[in-house]
Amino acid sequence: METNCVIAALQASPVIAWPYPHWQLHDVLPAPVAAALVAWRPDARFMGGDSGGQRAGRNGQRLFITPALRAANPALDHLAHLFDAPHTRAVFTTHCAARLENTALRLELCLDTNGFWLEPHTDIGAKRLTLLIALSMGAQAAQWGTDIMTATGTPVARASGAFNSGLLFIPSARSWHGFVPRPLNGVRRTLIVNYVGPEWEARDELAMPTHAC
Repeated sequence: METNCVIAALQASPVIAWPYPHWQLHDVLPAPVAAALVAWRPDARFMGGDSGGQRAGRNGQRLFITPALRAANPALDHLAHLFDAPHTRAVFTTHCAARLENTALRLELCLDTNGFWLEPHTDIGAKRLTLLIALSMGAQAAQWGTDIMTATGTPVARASGAFNSGLLFIPSARSWHGFVPRPLNGVRRTLIVNYVGPEWEARDELAMPTHAC
């Protein structure tokens, strides 16, 4: 498998400065890894629509790539090693000014259905980097990207929802984003990649809890 596709995607994407620095990436994941994430068909209870505008509204019904899942699926293990690799971390640090020292990798697969929406929020706090990778298919999936917002919650741009595209930003007081309600005629499948600091308490959500913090 190709192991530098994340870095190549980032280096091919210029920073977009407004309303806060962010990058819109293409062809982020190796094809076998993306295929494995698409083929992953968890129980229906992990799919959901309206959760009150917050992912925390579905706590207990969320999917994290854990050491046990990595051990059972080589593609998911490769995914974790791809993002946890020192070279990947170093490029995020130099290219995006991310502060990834003493951080742990957190990988969540989200399966959103009709009625889903997210209120404006920033991801500020323990999350040191956020990368949202679109894995939906279908004629309308390209319109299912994350909405980029101003501090007032006004949408000013929309990330692509095209398959294997990504939106990357460094959480800050300016990094407002959300998902404006719109019809989802299928499952909106998204991989959320975060590096979280030592203050992150939910250790069971980490892909490699023994590697950091």
